[in-house]
Amino acid sequence: MRIDLHNHTTFCNHANGTIDEYIQRAIELGIDIYGFSEHAPMDFDEGYRLKLEDMQKYEDLVLEAKERYKNDIEILLGYEVDYLPHHMDERVLSRKVDYMIGSVHFINEWGFDNPEFIGGYKTRDIDEIWQSYFDAIEEMAKTGLFDIVGHLDLIKIFKFLPKKDIRIISSNALKAIKQSNMTIEINAAGFRKPIGEPYPSKSFLEVIYELDIPITFASDAHEIDHIGFKYDEIMELVKNIGFSKVMIFNQRDKKLINF
Repeated sequence: MRIDLHNHTTFCNHANGTIDEYIQRAIELGIDIYGFSEHAPMDFDEGYRLKLEDMQKYEDLVLEAKERYKNDIEILLGYEVDYLPHHMDERVLSRKVDYMIGSVHFINEWGFDNPEFIGGYKTRDIDEIWQSYFDAIEEMAKTGLFDIVGHLDLIKIFKFLPKKDIRIISSNALKAIKQSNMTIEINAAGFRKPIGEPYPSKSFLEVIYELDIPITFASDAHEIDHIGFKYDEIMELVKNIGFSKVMIFNQRDKKLINF
């Protein structure tokens, strides 16, 4: 069973490829369950996300494709929502979808994963940056609004690593994720970034396994060639750690299945 739940299209204004092109490639790769999770509308950083007025069109096109391709692949509908207090839109959070991914891309409106703002790392203490990031992850989990944690350790993207033990920095966030019954995605996008490894890292995944937090899989595709990227390598990694099940979703209900 091959699962890929985090993917983007031209609707987000910084990805290439139509819904049909993504689905056809997913079918070629033997993916069984494929999810679209467009960057949700928000009144901040609006150039990098779906427009509010296009939300219904996005949903309609995905659902139409779901029906059209039902004999070849299962298509799911979702959103990736930026957790940023005072900027999230209730019109997004109340949508009827299969799942919601909650992600942190901003620390106090600083876009830490955008190369344009990489200079911000030079003016802050690295341990404080990491703690602020995981504090935001903890807050996000405690809202109970989301099903999946997007790219859990995204803060490592440019290889600015903390001096303090990551397990200590992330401890409260992981407890909140566990208590909120959230799933953590294993996101291949990190392989395409300077850090050169998945989100989360192997050592982080070992902690997640010990805590018995469920996982799912994600290409975080922004181009057709990203679909299924490093999938076999990621599968080998998680199997070696001990994982044997993956979480899937249907209209916000969830189910663990063997992979």
